[in-house]
Amino acid sequence: MESTFAVIAEPSRRAILSLLALSEQTVGDIEEKLSLSQPSVSKHLKVLREAGFVEARVDAQRRVYRIRPEPLAEIDAWLEPFRRFWSGHVDALERHLDQIDPAPPNKETKR
Repeated sequence: MESTFAVIAEPSRRAILSLLALSEQTVGDIEEKLSLSQPSVSKHLKVLREAGFVEARVDAQRRVYRIRPEPLAEIDAWLEPFRRFWSGHVDALERHLDQIDPAPPNKETKR
């Protein structure tokens, strides 16, 4: 488990994972969106790939990267016992927000 957390400890790798959580990306896409150099993006993708967080497929002359959920499921399982520390607070916040700004009633459109 330490190696998994070491991989995601680096902010640029977390940013790359966040992008890949939205959609598949090429190295060029990641460079542009994160304002990182190509060698830096490639280095971080290599670490993520070797740790099993991402995989690539070849599309013509470029590699398209996508996230692999398995290592994230491992992190999620590790976090499970700690959720009780914030779940109640998040539920209380939701109730509070509902009280100060209740959701508008649903209006069915007439046809």
